[in-house]
Amino acid sequence: MSPNASVSSYPRLLGDVGGTNARFAWASEAGAEIGDIVSYRCADQVSLHAAITRYLGELGKPSPSACAIGIANPIVGDVVQMTNHHWSFSIAQLKRELAVQRLAVVNDFTALALSLPALRAEQMHQIGGGESVAGEALAVLGAGTGLGVAGLLAVGGGRYAPIAGEGGHATLAAVEDDEIALTAWLKARFGHASAERALSGPGLVNLYQASAQFAGRSGELLITPAQVTAAARDQRDPDCLAALDLFFRLLGSFAGNLALTHGARGGVYVGGGIVPRLLPELRASRFRERFEAKGRFSNYLAGVPTFVIDSAVSPALIGASRALDAQPLG
Repeated sequence: MSPNASVSSYPRLLGDVGGTNARFAWASEAGAEIGDIVSYRCADQVSLHAAITRYLGELGKPSPSACAIGIANPIVGDVVQMTNHHWSFSIAQLKRELAVQRLAVVNDFTALALSLPALRAEQMHQIGGGESVAGEALAVLGAGTGLGVAGLLAVGGGRYAPIAGEGGHATLAAVEDDEIALTAWLKARFGHASAERALSGPGLVNLYQASAQFAGRSGELLITPAQVTAAARDQRDPDCLAALDLFFRLLGSFAGNLALTHGARGGVYVGGGIVPRLLPELRASRFRERFEAKGRFSNYLAGVPTFVIDSAVSPALIGASRALDAQPLG
């Protein structure tokens, strides 16, 4: 346990806030299991503070001593304006409104990265590669409402330092002809063909619509990611099948780039709300082939394991608590 995880920092309210859902949990004391997990649709709440107030009221919780929130947004100052949702707030004001002694607000994928050393074997599915190398960097990415990216560096003594970033907004790299056509299609529609425009829930819909247009069809009948994946699984829509094939190819390339950038010989982890629900399709796809397809560094990547995080409890809640432990006292 971190020396900062003092008695005064409990009980803790923990949050994992994405563009679609906000999950909250409670940690009553140091070493206790995280419990009382509740998820709310962000669209149903006027603000983060309102969602927290609802949680405390519905579960009959006292005011927490500390609060830690992982949120889908860069944290670069006091004011947080969510990229994929309308919530905006001041961290300092939120701390005053909650009347907590300590508040940590971090990027949601920073929180997810901090949770990686605590993941158990049953919370992961390995997709290719060799063994994780102890003491080496780890990388994590995940497709949901957006595309999150983070890393974790071992700094000795069993401690880790997170690498925060907005890698999901990096330019999408195309390899095959249909991917080159896709990046041009995305650029024409959005002005920039970022990885998130393809590797996210909305991105999956973009892939479907682009595939349909390339085939001379309208591509406007299916408008949600769930509809696209369901039609692909039923083998009833060739454009949905093409979209899922594109998704896994591009995801593999992106994950391989992340492994090279971070030197992530400790492993690359895939979280988010989409991929864990598509494990059979992922295993049958070209994801791992494209992960390793890096020319002279293919052998390097062949040994790097890739894992899909599949946990009933959001690991980012654990990571948010760890971010609070790492926060200086005072």
